[in-house]
Amino acid sequence: MSEKKQIFPVRHGLQGEVNIPGDKSVSHRSVILSALADTPVRITNFLQAQDCLSTVSCMKQLGAEIDIQADGMLLVTGNGLHGLQEPAGILDAGDSGTLLRLLLGLLAPQPFLATFTGDASLSRRPMGRVIEPLTQMGAHIVGRDGNRLLPITVLPALQPLTGITYQMPVASAQVKSALLLAGMYAKGETTILEPYTSRDHTERMLEAFGVPVRKSGGGVMMQPAEKLCAPEVIDVPGDISSAAYWMVAASVIDGSDVLLKKVGVNPTRTGILDVLRAMGADIQCMNERVSGGEPMADIRVRSAKLHGVSFGAEIMPRLIDEIPILAVAAMFASGETTITGAGELRVKETDRLQAIIDQYTKLAPCIEGQADGLVIHGSAVFSEASCFSYDDHRIAMSLAIAGAAGQGVTIENAACVNISYPEFYTTLHSLMK
Repeated sequence: MSEKKQIFPVRHGLQGEVNIPGDKSVSHRSVILSALADTPVRITNFLQAQDCLSTVSCMKQLGAEIDIQADGMLLVTGNGLHGLQEPAGILDAGDSGTLLRLLLGLLAPQPFLATFTGDASLSRRPMGRVIEPLTQMGAHIVGRDGNRLLPITVLPALQPLTGITYQMPVASAQVKSALLLAGMYAKGETTILEPYTSRDHTERMLEAFGVPVRKSGGGVMMQPAEKLCAPEVIDVPGDISSAAYWMVAASVIDGSDVLLKKVGVNPTRTGILDVLRAMGADIQCMNERVSGGEPMADIRVRSAKLHGVSFGAEIMPRLIDEIPILAVAAMFASGETTITGAGELRVKETDRLQAIIDQYTKLAPCIEGQADGLVIHGSAVFSEASCFSYDDHRIAMSLAIAGAAGQGVTIENAACVNISYPEFYTTLHSLMK
């Protein structure tokens, strides 16, 4: 991933329509749950990027038949809820923390051994926050550094897992999802309590597969499942995290008018819309509909004069992945933007808060770092610069938008966008025309 990419400033606005690639979170979950059903499932608009293809590879090793057809559709044929098979080799999660955490939950109740590895970035990311509650359920998981780091091995539990009530210290859809997947096989009810509601794709998809999930206040409860009743088709909505780059670009580049097609607008993911609108963005949702339990809409974004805002921990579960691109919006906005409660960004693919401070300030020295957030002084004066992506797809794409809206940028290790959005640079150039 040593490729360099030069992004030139956009002088006449962005114009056109964008078909947003499939939601990464929903793509992961659609393959995992379809592989646990006993009837075939067709998945359309599946995100064929590195992270999600790692999920396909892992589920194949666990016994599912998965055919990626010529039109990009996936046909998944599983062996039922209790039909997973012991993998013949090590399961490679690549760069995907979502895949690793979800499969730790899924494999903890299974009667076989499985070992996970991943790339250098994932191998540095701690897994203790998901292993700890799974261990409370009776799972037997071992890894490096106090069972926190890859490689990690899931051993057959000494006895069936038991449902627990778990109060999560930090809202996390990945931890919640791991416990729900383990809870399908556990004895008794599993209850997860969150300080704030995190994204609920797993709950929605479990319900689409006939698994009853109850929600009450800040809690999610489920009983063990007997089988999954799969839908014939899952249409994956466009990923709002991918759409976020074009929302910000169209907002801050004068003369822009962009229509983003079929974007997922699950309320647990739309913090980006709330913050941009609070900043003064011109955003209109149209043609709203629902597919597979997931709401989606077409989103029109036109350039607007943004102003600074403050937001923190309460909204963070709904936009944690969008902080790198929101920081770009804040650099172009008038006034000051204060972001707090974003400490989780320090244990993503890289320390994203430090990456923002170190790299964005090469373009415009207007950002102050905090322990769990950022203070960004808007109306920044931009210069052209060479910046490093840290092999982090969200940092690379955010730098590209900052360069396009500013004075240009050269991005080192630019090809890491393939992790979630392989067509990103092509799409950016098409909107410039």
